[in-house]
Amino acid sequence: MRNDVLAALKTIVGERHVLTGDAVASIEFPWNTHASCAARAIVSPASTAEVAEIMRCCNAAGQTVVPFGGMTNLVQGCATTADDIVLSLARMNRVEDVDRSAGTLTAQSGVTLQAAQEAAAAADMFFPVDIGARASCQLGGIVSNNAGGNKVIRYGMTRDTVLGLEAVLADGTVISSMNRYIKNNSGFDLKQMFIGSEGVLGVITRLVFRLRATARSHNVALLACEKFDDVVAILETANRSLPNTLSAFEVMWNSFYSLVVRPRGRLAPPLAPGQAQYVIIETMGVDQQHDTAAFESLLEDLMERGLLVDGVLAKSDSERELIWSIRDEVEPVIGNAHNFDVSLRSTDVGEYVRRVEAAIADLFPEASVIGFGHLGDNNVHVSVGGIDFDSDKIRQVEEQVYGCLEAFDGAISAEHGIGLEKRQYLPISRSEAEIGLMKTLKRALDPNNILNPGKVVDAAMR
Repeated sequence: MRNDVLAALKTIVGERHVLTGDAVASIEFPWNTHASCAARAIVSPASTAEVAEIMRCCNAAGQTVVPFGGMTNLVQGCATTADDIVLSLARMNRVEDVDRSAGTLTAQSGVTLQAAQEAAAAADMFFPVDIGARASCQLGGIVSNNAGGNKVIRYGMTRDTVLGLEAVLADGTVISSMNRYIKNNSGFDLKQMFIGSEGVLGVITRLVFRLRATARSHNVALLACEKFDDVVAILETANRSLPNTLSAFEVMWNSFYSLVVRPRGRLAPPLAPGQAQYVIIETMGVDQQHDTAAFESLLEDLMERGLLVDGVLAKSDSERELIWSIRDEVEPVIGNAHNFDVSLRSTDVGEYVRRVEAAIADLFPEASVIGFGHLGDNNVHVSVGGIDFDSDKIRQVEEQVYGCLEAFDGAISAEHGIGLEKRQYLPISRSEAEIGLMKTLKRALDPNNILNPGKVVDAAMR
């Protein structure tokens, strides 16, 4: 039966698009967060029809299938075993249409985020989702994980940008819900089942995104603060002063900033390291002169109120890119670290990070705790490094990070998903009834439990 499945898959996609043996083992996960790939085969379809045939074949044989996008997931959402078939969407990489008048982009799920951004920009439109892994992450992956990123404060999560999608169920059924309209209440909104479900309910193959008008003004500043309360005050002031243009508000603890800028890091520091927190604030609008005046007025007000130690306003595209490159320089931070992605009230983030630092220091004095994230939308990332990790130490660190979170009624995943890594902690953020309903949906759509099994919820557990 095992050989029959591989033979059938080769018939569907062509023999050169089915990798086995050493070719599978040579595939490495990015960012040094996972081991090399283990699977029976990596199968690369070129169309929804081929994905449907693959799923029908595998479902009939009871063959497990793990969808692969850009593999930038940090919660083992695409972890595999030697018995799995990997379904790579990399060949499904065509932008089908950019409709400027309708403000939509239609694409296959294997298109990278950067390629979608560039296709929108070529039509003088703006693709509103943006994350640091834009060059490698794929559209199907960011939708399956409901990615957040840098501009959630203005445009919302990926969910808020998806108008329609096409997905293939575990049995090969194609659900084509390629809606192109902002308003469509014609029955259940089926696309919502697949957005953020991490590939356990279906394989997303095509998508329709809502584009936005290209901004005509763009302002970015990097600020240094001596305490977290000042950061919160700046965020509150920015929300009031710039309600129509504020697009990003990022915070980096000095533990992050000093690691990625010189002399320790590789990037030039617009501001000297050593302050408690660093903030990136960004606006995007329609009138450069007016918006810049409002932005500079805000910065002057913050300085007069003593909320800033120092700050620098970008005066060119290259200076804006330099500031953002600091925030995007995450590999030195997350490499060889255990990484967390949580949500809680912005006003609680500072105290939460302080408690995590203290709890980890009690257990592992040699450890480093690095904080950074999208404070404007309640999201902070915590990376714990400097430890020779084993399974027991990972468990101890997770218990401290999530244990501290419970006191603030926080969410264990802000934008990275659950995967395998966070599954046992899901009851912190979801009720028994909610988890039960998730399992019911999984069993209904994938009764043989072949599609990305074990991720998010264990459907085999009653």
